[in-house]
Amino acid sequence: MTGYTKDIELKMQRLFATLSEKDRRRYAAIEAAKLNHGGIEYISNLFTIDAKTVRRGLTELELPEDPAQSRVRKKAVDANT
Repeated sequence: MTGYTKDIELKMQRLFATLSEKDRRRYAAIEAAKLNHGGIEYISNLFTIDAKTVRRGLTELELPEDPAQSRVRKKAVDANT
């Protein structure tokens, strides 16, 4: 399996940090699918998420419709601000 350059990884991580929880799962799943064998482990390490999260994203992408289309968790508020 071939991964991404460090420059691209950094951009991917920056994008990932701006996404909702659901979108993070799905973005991670798409990237893992593009990499084929070993992609789930590579992406879960890159984004510091559990491989189960990537697998869940892959499963969600197979569904014809999003069962929780209007549900998106709000980002956590920093208690120090």
